[in-house]
Amino acid sequence: MTETEQQIFAALRDLDTAVARCRTENPPPPLLPVFERLDALAAQLPPGGNHDLRHYLQRKSYEKARLWLEGVDPEKGTCGR
Repeated sequence: MTETEQQIFAALRDLDTAVARCRTENPPPPLLPVFERLDALAAQLPPGGNHDLRHYLQRKSYEKARLWLEGVDPEKGTCGR
């Protein structure tokens, strides 16, 4: 896993934690900074990098991106990926 992929993976775990906290905290934690961080990290992926990971991040399929980074083959979506 590249350094950028490691940072994306960490941001995805942070997102999972923040979403879980939304169910129990009032007011809920802000999610926008995590989404902005993921967008910035996705923009750092090299052009020749993994096309599936780039696709998942561009389509905001964060669970699929996390699964892919964990080495699990995500189920195909309606787009065929």
